[in-house]
Amino acid sequence: MKDIANNPKNHFGRGRVHLGRSRVPGLAASLCAIALLFGPGLRASSAEDAGTNAVGAKSEEAPAHSARSAKSKYASVNAKSASVNNARAEAAEESNGLPPVAASDKPKYGGRYFVDFRARTAASYGHAFLWYGRLKENGKVGAIEVAGLHPASDSVIPYILGHIIPVPSETGKSYGDLDEQYLTASYRVYLTDAQARQVFAYIKQKQASSPIWQAGTVNCTGFISDVAAYMGLRTPAVPTLMYPEDLVNAIKKLNGGRQEAPAFASLSH
Repeated sequence: MKDIANNPKNHFGRGRVHLGRSRVPGLAASLCAIALLFGPGLRASSAEDAGTNAVGAKSEEAPAHSARSAKSKYASVNAKSASVNNARAEAAEESNGLPPVAASDKPKYGGRYFVDFRARTAASYGHAFLWYGRLKENGKVGAIEVAGLHPASDSVIPYILGHIIPVPSETGKSYGDLDEQYLTASYRVYLTDAQARQVFAYIKQKQASSPIWQAGTVNCTGFISDVAAYMGLRTPAVPTLMYPEDLVNAIKKLNGGRQEAPAFASLSH
């Protein structure tokens, strides 16, 4: 989702001072060094003390060259800083404040619809959910929607009760679904326009028809596995008894990591 520009590293080199055999050039070099350290006033007096036009010319040339170099250096640094800031701002704008979907998006998938099967860490054994939406033409992630099945509360009580009896559910995003640092597994599949219309409609139908959550039978892994099966993907036999991370990785392995949704019978109905 976001195209993070790589910050260039600054490389500092080391120069050498070559001393000639002539005393005048050596004196001139020393005066230039002192002039650079102590400012314009000392540069002028040092040139006068040298008593030669050659030394004076070099002493006057050094600060001008130093000023141009410093100006060029600072202009280059400012340009790089502005470039990085612009890249970050562009990335934030293009991603709509969301982290990237799984791995870096390839430009060849620009404009394509997708469903991303995801798993993240949680206080217990994790959570499985979906990201679905469409890439921008440049292959970067635009707006997405989140779907998953979880207890309808931030309280731990419904979660505990849900291991015994069914409890009311929610089917949208939950805490941590948009945070990339919690991600443990991801498997993204691209859809055609026709497939996306029907798959997205099915996801919304699943959300509307899933009023309860129960840890061992009606849970997040069963929810995303049903969507995968509707898309024509192979799924494990008993997904509701699998850990979220294991399920996502199993779906990916069973389907050979394919990135294109297969032509499947569900779309013909």
